[in-house]
Amino acid sequence: MGYSEVPKIVVTPPGPKARAILERDRAVISPSYVRFYPLVVERGEGSVVIDVDGNRYIDFNSGLLCLNVGHCHPRIVSAVVDQVRKLIHYSNTDFYYEESVLLAEKLVQIAPGRFDKKVYYGNSGTEAVEAALKLVRWHTRRPYIIAFIGAFHGRTFGSLSLTSSKPVQRRYFGPLLPGVFHVPYPYCYRCPFQLNPDDCNYWCVSFIEEWLFKKFVPPEEVAAIVFEPIQGEGGYVVPPPEFFPRLRKLCDQYDILMVDDEVQAGMGRTGEWCAINHWDTVPDIVCFAKALASGFPLGATVARSELMDWVGGSHASTFGGNPVSCRAALETISIIEEERLLDKAKKDGAYITKRFKELSEKSAIIGDVRGKGLMIGVEIVEDKKSRKPGVKLAREVMLRAWKRGIAVITCGICTLRIAPPLNIPRELLDKGLEILEQVIMEVDRERNSI
Repeated sequence: MGYSEVPKIVVTPPGPKARAILERDRAVISPSYVRFYPLVVERGEGSVVIDVDGNRYIDFNSGLLCLNVGHCHPRIVSAVVDQVRKLIHYSNTDFYYEESVLLAEKLVQIAPGRFDKKVYYGNSGTEAVEAALKLVRWHTRRPYIIAFIGAFHGRTFGSLSLTSSKPVQRRYFGPLLPGVFHVPYPYCYRCPFQLNPDDCNYWCVSFIEEWLFKKFVPPEEVAAIVFEPIQGEGGYVVPPPEFFPRLRKLCDQYDILMVDDEVQAGMGRTGEWCAINHWDTVPDIVCFAKALASGFPLGATVARSELMDWVGGSHASTFGGNPVSCRAALETISIIEEERLLDKAKKDGAYITKRFKELSEKSAIIGDVRGKGLMIGVEIVEDKKSRKPGVKLAREVMLRAWKRGIAVITCGICTLRIAPPLNIPRELLDKGLEILEQVIMEVDRERNSI
């Protein structure tokens, strides 16, 4: 496929084939799913997705950040086909095979910290977080967990108890896991304490000690603090430079474990294997999923070896560490290494950020531009002075961009998330950015009528 043919809208989406599938979907698929717009995907190639009507889109979503090396990378396909011919499944929790060992050996190298580590396998991000929750309670014998407002850690009951990015995710599901306490995350553009980040002295960290620990949560009973290094669903929120080092110091003071949820931000997305590396902070446990196996179901919980002192039968997963998923993950890591995609993510991320910051000087609706590597958030507001969230404006930008062949979605209240595959060609990246910039300026001019 030549890049001159992308993006290409041959029929206004959703086209007739897509509409027919949408009708069938409504009859048999759970309404609990959230679909950003009626894109019915037939196939993917690199950084391009093609719908059932033949429309071609530049993918700024990476399959919800699961495809850091793009769609159907030939090496991933070859590795998976080879593995399927040999062994599809035999339960890694009950027997052995080398693929899971090879991958674990790579993951303990990738995860931060120069100490021995061990790996638990599940099938998804929420399972990786669930494993971390059980592990910290097992090891510490402490009951309490601290999480952050705005976080997304999954939708099963344990991980959902940590999640707090949208009320709809928790409504009518209570009571959830007891002993979970939420504190404000350092969302400096919309500081929950209404402080100025230049002189707040990181009150977001001090608050934990001054109000939680000294008022009602005994620190000696806190097992772990669970966090995303960059909040994903919460709005691509990037904490200030000293937040994590100070949080690490607080945890060390009270012997509290740090659990780093890298499900969305990890596997090279930010230009580092783990986003937490940007803050020179070493967590005790790291959770991987999404892009780990390039779209195949796989989650991994990597912890200090001494923490994994639970006994046989205390936690397991029939499909966790499936050999096909492990082969896909091993090939994904090799591609990122050999194609130097960490460096590329940093360079492309700096380039995109610069373009949007320049655009923000012309646009009245771009309130904030933030991110690391190819995990960039562009927050849309009604006006820069009030910073009133531009919920309808952000949605309008998203829908118009899709209609013109750019698959992009929102997060948080009103933030566009820019997250193309790490190996997106510069030509496609520039085309996508140009269209997105045009759409933003159009919506800016028409905002009083939207």
